[in-house]
Amino acid sequence: MMEISYKTDILPATAQIIELYEASSLPRPTHDTERIAAMYKNSDLIVTAWDGENLVGVSRTITDWVWSSYLADLAVNPNYKKSGIGKKLIEITREKVGEQSMVLLLSVPTAMEYYPKVGFKKEDRGFLIERSK
Repeated sequence: MMEISYKTDILPATAQIIELYEASSLPRPTHDTERIAAMYKNSDLIVTAWDGENLVGVSRTITDWVWSSYLADLAVNPNYKKSGIGKKLIEITREKVGEQSMVLLLSVPTAMEYYPKVGFKKEDRGFLIERSK
């Protein structure tokens, strides 16, 4: 049985993040190493899941700690899906941002059925201005 460790005090190497995003098919600008590095450098909370030295899951959150927290990324290596890693990453994220803060996210289409299973409520009152790059 695998022994997964969860950490909030480690910023994974950009190459590890890119490898995880590509393996999990998370649509991020993995061709742009500097942009991925900046995404992580400018985030407030990174929760990682490790199988030994291998990064197998990550959640990345931007938050003010007292009102709202945007769960910007949740990625799990497909070889570890259905093992509870995503749920645990969300649980740790919620614990760290605290009871005063909501957690919100934009889902990729393939995960729309997943989030209600792990405690999220579908919300129909959001708006978005798309990025131009």
